Amino acid sequence: MPMKKLTYSVLEADAGRIDILVARLLDFSRARVRGLMDHEGVTLNGEECQDYGTHVAADDVVVLTYDPERKYREKPPERKTHGFTLIFRDEHLAIVNKDAGILTVPTDRREKNTLVDLLSNFLAGGQARGPKVSVVHRLDRDTSGLLVFGQRPAIAENLIKQFSARKPEREYYAIVAGKLSQDKGEIRSLLQTDKALNQRSSSTGELAITHYRVITRYQDATMVAVNLETGRRNQIRVHFAEMGHPILGDTRYEADRASHPAWPYKRLALHARMLGFSHPMTRRELRFESDLPDEFKKFTRAYS
Repeated sequence: MPMKKLTYSVLEADAGRIDILVARLLDFSRARVRGLMDHEGVTLNGEECQDYGTHVAADDVVVLTYDPERKYREKPPERKTHGFTLIFRDEHLAIVNKDAGILTVPTDRREKNTLVDLLSNFLAGGQARGPKVSVVHRLDRDTSGLLVFGQRPAIAENLIKQFSARKPEREYYAIVAGKLSQDKGEIRSLLQTDKALNQRSSSTGELAITHYRVITRYQDATMVAVNLETGRRNQIRVHFAEMGHPILGDTRYEADRASHPAWPYKRLALHARMLGFSHPMTRRELRFESDLPDEFKKFTRAYS
């Protein structure tokens, strides 16, 4: 059956919770309405609404897009475990919000309790001998935020190709030292690795392109949104350090400048906030966002 669409202008008598109104309009149960809202079937005044308790008032416009035959079910809540929060999972892939302080994959030292181990064990229901998830991309140990993993190598390979073709949307938030003078800009360089120092620097090597825009300027720091055109190792850290504005908490690049009294945390002020890509099997465009970590919020409150 084709999808149906209902546009409704709210009357004074309808004022109250949106889920109650939708249940009445469609003759759905409250649980089915919550499922519809979770699956992007309800907009309020042109904006998607997924908050079941949102209040509507007279003259608000509610648009419902739905399949009358579908038994909409609520999405499961985010599941928090040690080191990460599971944001989304289907039979093909998993999206997690990584905590700072956790390695994505083992290093040469074969550290245990890396994210790939923790997630694999979690998805296997605690059976450590289950299959491992396949890595698509990584975040530094002291960076938090969104990562996608394939539950089969073929799925991961498809996603890796998307990253190689620069198709996924990726946005980071960072707090950098000092005030950036321009509201937005592009940083472009060739990155190479100094193996003796275990550092990256701009000289010759791989092309790296970083775009940024200023979110907030503080007295002696700046919060920026960063979009990657390329995804080189340590790219954001190197680019801002070489601008003279290292990421707060970075002990590798411009450590002295990266020290800040309002950032006493043993982590980078860097968070992978948004990730968007095409589902390898369904081809549906997926987009995920995560809240800023508490350390970012506390830093902001220190200046409010």
